[in-house]
Amino acid sequence: MTGLRVGYVLGTTSGGTGRHAAMLAAGCLRDGLSVVVFGPEQSRSLFAPDLATSAWSSARATQEPARAGEGPAGAGEDRAGTAQKPAGADGRPSGARAGPAGTCEPAGSGGDPSGARAGSAGTCEPGAAAFERVQIGDRPRPVRDAKAVWRLGRLMRRADLDVVHAHGLRAGALAALACYPAAAGRWPGRRAPALVVTVHNAPPPGARSAAIYRLLERLVARRADAVLCVSADLSARMRRLGARDVELAVGPAPLAAAPRGAADLGAAGRPVVLAVGRLTSQKGFDTLLAAAVLWRDRRPAPVLVIAGEGPLEHELTSRARALAVGVRFLGVRHDVPALLAAADVFVLPSRWEGQPLILQEALRAGRPIVATDVGGVPDLTGPSGALLVPAGDPAALAGAVLRVLDDRDLAARLAAAALTRAGQLPSEADAVRAARAVYDKLAATAGPRRCGRPLTLR
Repeated sequence: MTGLRVGYVLGTTSGGTGRHAAMLAAGCLRDGLSVVVFGPEQSRSLFAPDLATSAWSSARATQEPARAGEGPAGAGEDRAGTAQKPAGADGRPSGARAGPAGTCEPAGSGGDPSGARAGSAGTCEPGAAAFERVQIGDRPRPVRDAKAVWRLGRLMRRADLDVVHAHGLRAGALAALACYPAAAGRWPGRRAPALVVTVHNAPPPGARSAAIYRLLERLVARRADAVLCVSADLSARMRRLGARDVELAVGPAPLAAAPRGAADLGAAGRPVVLAVGRLTSQKGFDTLLAAAVLWRDRRPAPVLVIAGEGPLEHELTSRARALAVGVRFLGVRHDVPALLAAADVFVLPSRWEGQPLILQEALRAGRPIVATDVGGVPDLTGPSGALLVPAGDPAALAGAVLRVLDDRDLAARLAAAALTRAGQLPSEADAVRAARAVYDKLAATAGPRRCGRPLTLR
């Protein structure tokens, strides 16, 4: 189905969630759909540079003054800019194209872009793109979240969307509340959009955080028309909570250019054990440091290299010094393929993962892999693409790494299996096709929508 209008909703993100949403948006633009992205200002950079402030906000700025908290110059919002065109071929999401003019234009002098369907009353041509700033944070703040729900509902009605696709439980819950007729002004005279939510993460540690997460899960399960999950365990969890239509999300890593050579890590003949990721509790780097203690007596001693940044940077560097292990923290690196080329073994010590992009990159690089047997990891690696160990077990992790380093035949088999498995992974085109199939199915539903069932949280 062509000509659909899709809205993507996301919160503050620095990982694969935002990149996944940006990939789907770019693919939909290439297919001629109209796309509006709703999210915090810091998420804008994940999308095309000129996927910016919506054209209708700009047009309204010339028609009527802004009101507090809304429109082009509302309190706490950016002043609207000029009409924006979608990404082109100059370093932006590849192939993203516009219609004849490539813009979303508001309705006529009445000023309500929600009527912008065709003709002089307002148009939103196939392939048009826009960004609307909505402050959706990574932690609950009742006042800010209430404002975000109100603004999101108002903007979604203006955009007259067919489908809203929210990424992450917080974004999904706020989109569900914004879409709910009682909270969104009942969508007078128009069909409310279908709601799709992709669940990207497992429950966080901590009793309070887990309780909030369960509330968001129940809200999404009851309100969303379709729920996509990045791993089978999340899919089972959402089904138990009553989600009506649950499917496995397709989350491929973008293809990276082949490295010109291996990165120079100064290992001087010592084997390199590489890990890449955000320095957070979920990634399990504390377990990796404990494992490094168990292999430091090997000769030559492996060099542990960790690339990434995050809130635990100081804690992890202090722990490494206290444990007296040979580890190099590289910070953020933009040459991950070259780092992988230099690695003798890639390690993923996470406590939980869905479809980690870095693991897919390691498979494509043909590296021997040691990873934890959690979430969606075994589905990515298959039965032979990696040595899998329990999460949080330094001895098992160290033992698997030493097996790879001490057994060249095993390392060669793992490397070959990784390349084979990489060839079986879905592509970005597969991910866009899968998402489009969900959008088309929901958009084809006849009759007015109520955006989910009546809300009951038990």
